[in-house]
Amino acid sequence: MINYSIAIYSTKPGTKKENITETKAYAVSQVTDMITLDEFARHIADHGSKYKRGDIYAILAEAVDCLREQLLEGKKVSLGDLGSFSVRLKSEGATTASDLSAQHIKKVNVCWTKGKLFKNLREDAEFQCVPSRKAAKDALTAERAKETMQSEENSGGNDGGNDGGNSID
Repeated sequence: MINYSIAIYSTKPGTKKENITETKAYAVSQVTDMITLDEFARHIADHGSKYKRGDIYAILAEAVDCLREQLLEGKKVSLGDLGSFSVRLKSEGATTASDLSAQHIKKVNVCWTKGKLFKNLREDAEFQCVPSRKAAKDALTAERAKETMQSEENSGGNDGGNDGGNSID
């Protein structure tokens, strides 16, 4: 189940807030949880794999290291239905081609080109509309404030006066 909330955005991205004239409602995915590499390995093992979680974890961890190594060697790595990985450079511009050097390269980003099984998950996805993170946070804040007020009312609204307890004079 993929949770989503509704967000209102300008129909012209990049428009300053005060200049927005037209908006539309869009679905925005809400992550429900994040699993670690260890948890992912356990999940694979629980799917009837003949390998133990530790073995799967070791293979996945080694795969990450080897993928990084191959990318740093300038290779594109294809992992079948998962897709392929390559690098994309972000650089500052130079006045001329002869002026351009490796010093102009500021970032090396990893690009994932989706494989066949990941091209579009829409056919197999189920959706549930949930409050946005901001709406959920605001509701929780309001609920806590309400509980605090009720707690103070139930305690007699103690204003620091003598409550019948022991006092030090």
